[in-house]
Amino acid sequence: MLAELYGKPGYLIRRCQQIAVALFLEACAPFDLTPMQYALLKAAEAEPGLDQITLAGLVALDRSNAARLCAGLEARGLLQRAADPLDRRARRISLSPAGAALLRQAEPAVAAVQQALLAPLAEAERAPFVEALAAIAAAHNGASRAPLRAVEAQGRG
Repeated sequence: MLAELYGKPGYLIRRCQQIAVALFLEACAPFDLTPMQYALLKAAEAEPGLDQITLAGLVALDRSNAARLCAGLEARGLLQRAADPLDRRARRISLSPAGAALLRQAEPAVAAVQQALLAPLAEAERAPFVEALAAIAAAHNGASRAPLRAVEAQGRG
């Protein structure tokens, strides 16, 4: 029976992800911005000068997709990539002024998407729901093909 499928957490998480992406793409169409582009821009804003591989880890994105996305964002003038003076193969990523401006313009649309996603829940259910999602993601991080590697940037100083 399909009811059995529709009640499975994995299926529901995948459906919610599809819906989240659809809402994001609709809201951010005026900015020509995808969820992963937004994540990379936010990470570059938060951690300027990181190498591209570490930046990819901060948003749980595999290296090849990160390289392709960073190249596209650089071509649009939203990111700046420079060779690392200590490792010419590595690329240091910084948010450009145009990238910072785009983030400022897109932020209300991104916030509206987050609100829309949680709108079916009562106000008191929202924070616990997000905390539960974070707990699931953290507990199974290592099972991902592109695990979140937030610790790498925290050790910088």
